[in-house]
Amino acid sequence: MEGKETLRAHIAKTTMLTDGQFEYFYSHFKRQAFQKGQALITEGDRVDYEYFVVSGCLKSFFINDDMKMFILQFAMPTWWASDYNALYHRTKATINVDCITDGELLCLSNDDREKLCREIHNVEHFFRWRTNKGFVAAQKRLLSFMNNNVKYRYEELLEQYPELYNIVPKQLIAAYLGVSRETLSRLYHP
Repeated sequence: MEGKETLRAHIAKTTMLTDGQFEYFYSHFKRQAFQKGQALITEGDRVDYEYFVVSGCLKSFFINDDMKMFILQFAMPTWWASDYNALYHRTKATINVDCITDGELLCLSNDDREKLCREIHNVEHFFRWRTNKGFVAAQKRLLSFMNNNVKYRYEELLEQYPELYNIVPKQLIAAYLGVSRETLSRLYHP
């Protein structure tokens, strides 16, 4: 029941669903447990689901031709993750999503999300709000990346998400910030 309660509390921060509406909404999710290191989406895959994190931590990432990893997102409890371009446009995945830790996820298909949005106005409102919030966060991150040095971005990340540092290895934080692990270490061990 933990996942169901977590999802309900998450939605209630944005909109209200009646008990019947929420039960119907929740019936479209599949609960899945994943292990540390397990892939949810691999580049080239067909993407059928977006994932709501009940527990654990995910990372969305891209590996370029030089085998350098770029982390697009960490997803902690109550966050959502997927390759949204592939999900929405029914194309092959261009990013990877895997588990940094063991986790419990609720999986919702694109078709079911669209159906729910057509059927329940407050669900459509929730997903629109969530998408807008995600877009704003991505815009802020991009602006910070263009305008601030690595030390500032590191401190900004620590201030916004202090719990991340107890979960995510430093080499992954470095990949999120766009620097090497050694560069990150030099900032704090001169």
